[in-house]
Amino acid sequence: MVQGSKISKISLSDFGSYLGRAEGCFEVRDKTGNTQLYPHFKKEIGEAVLKSGSYVSVDALVDLALWNIDTYIMTRRNRVVALLKNVEDDSHVETRLCQYKAVLDEEKCIDIAKQFIIAKIKGQNQVLKKYNLETTRNNYGIIQIQNIRFDNLKTTRRKLMAIEAHNSKAYFSQIFSLFPENIRPEGRLTYKAYDGLNNVFNFAYYVLECRIHKALLKAKLEPYLGFLHSVQHGKPSLVCDFQELYRYLIDDFLIERCQKLRKKDFVLVTDFMMHLKMGKKIHLKEYETDSLADDLNAFFDRMVNVERIKVGKRQTIDTLINEEALLFAKYLRHEIRNWSPRIPNV
Repeated sequence: MVQGSKISKISLSDFGSYLGRAEGCFEVRDKTGNTQLYPHFKKEIGEAVLKSGSYVSVDALVDLALWNIDTYIMTRRNRVVALLKNVEDDSHVETRLCQYKAVLDEEKCIDIAKQFIIAKIKGQNQVLKKYNLETTRNNYGIIQIQNIRFDNLKTTRRKLMAIEAHNSKAYFSQIFSLFPENIRPEGRLTYKAYDGLNNVFNFAYYVLECRIHKALLKAKLEPYLGFLHSVQHGKPSLVCDFQELYRYLIDDFLIERCQKLRKKDFVLVTDFMMHLKMGKKIHLKEYETDSLADDLNAFFDRMVNVERIKVGKRQTIDTLINEEALLFAKYLRHEIRNWSPRIPNV
């Protein structure tokens, strides 16, 4: 159970923990048998996170739905695999209608896409400056993005992505130089990566993706309808858009965290690829992966100097991601006039 000024979130993250229904209450029991009751009528629960390895009764699921409590079913690695929703809850309709309209307004769609790329490049520049690396190419990239004129959605989006890819290639060629030479890859690769360091980045970005996916769902946004990334089957394109805002924070974390990694910390494994083909990849050994996952979870609890929407000059990175999704939804609903991503310093 996560507590603040009042109870706000049920989190079943330990193996053997249990959520059930008592008389007019949610019953939360940890793996040691300690039990707490939270009356429904107090409306203290705003969110429930149910992770694999824990147990929940159907009665509790019914109450979570009836009380319109945001409920996420997740893996141990924080991947959202399901969202429990009351079939009578229509709170997402207005936000998603506005999101669809914004995507159909192709010029507005491109303006939003530019915001994501410019914010990404500004974040990358912070990392480059921190480690005394060159930012000239990235600064030129921002000017290029700003100067692109709208043609049509497909063509203009392709131009934006070409500039982004060109800048990212130069950026990674520099930050990879900060890692030990014997694990340093020649360039950045995503899901096709064979080498260990690229797969470390891919794993860390995946953890970020899970956090963002949950934040977008909480903000009632459609994760599969993006502005910068095109709509494709099975691709959460808005999640990909929002990832661009925070990748640089992950990069900085990995530069600090992985300086001491050596070849002995990696192992060659066989992965099942698409269409049930098998391929070999180099990954961190299991104990290193678990350690990295723990450190990443702690990383999202770091404080950054970004004002909160309501009260406070600082907040955690996780809260920032959630707030940014809420602000973006407000912008799409025309509740605020402008939206510019808030980029914390590294």
